[in-house]
Amino acid sequence: MDGADGDWRRRHARGAVAGVDRAVTQHPPERQAALELRRHTMARVALGRVGTAQPTAAHLAFQAAHAQARDAVWAQAVLSGDVMVHSQARDRREYLLRPDLGRLLAPGTALPACPGALVVVVADGLCAAGVAAQAPALIAALRPLTPLPIGPVVVASQARVALGDAVGAAMGARAVAVLIGERPGLSAQDSMGIYLTWAPVVGRTDAERNCISNIRPGGLSAEAAAAKLAWLLRAAMGLCATGVGLKDDMPAASLAMPAAPAGPAELLP
Repeated sequence: MDGADGDWRRRHARGAVAGVDRAVTQHPPERQAALELRRHTMARVALGRVGTAQPTAAHLAFQAAHAQARDAVWAQAVLSGDVMVHSQARDRREYLLRPDLGRLLAPGTALPACPGALVVVVADGLCAAGVAAQAPALIAALRPLTPLPIGPVVVASQARVALGDAVGAAMGARAVAVLIGERPGLSAQDSMGIYLTWAPVVGRTDAERNCISNIRPGGLSAEAAAAKLAWLLRAAMGLCATGVGLKDDMPAASLAMPAAPAGPAELLP
């Protein structure tokens, strides 16, 4: 680290410690705008800079979040329900490499008949921890709201969304709601989504479903998601369809969004 290059690196390292506050105080209007922006988002915005680079703390925080997201994809969770099923993916590695197997029920799967009911499938998906954390509260909130009786809760391992079609068809369900862990991101590793399908049969496409996403602390609450699911189900009963033909015209639920948590490389104090 000799010569001009070494001098630059030493200055850059010192700036990683103190450069953020200095950059902020030099541009008070930009600082105020960033303060306002960060009140409304958990995204990585307005982290400051050292020269043309991110501060070291911001870079390390990004790497840590990426590692947490990767770990969340591979993590397993203990899920409990009335009926346990498994896809044709034998393990997590095969599930990630062969999405098609996650859509198919394992051979010999036996399911109880539940004609005319709403079948709820709790699927691990790409974030088992997310569905384990959010599904119990959502199901509890849904029970007094749904216009259809809820059948036995089915827990599906190594499951993709379309596995719900096979489950619902085998049980004779009128509709199926798949509660599934959503792909982890850099700001959330605990999110769950819901996919509602009317008259489930194997071969339904995503265009024939309605989706409710970002169910998590800091996103859509379990109670608000349950209310929206019940509204969509009532609308589906009137149309005898879900998907692109069913528009979500429900008045927007009131969301209590928490303030964005302070990051390790803050532009703002």
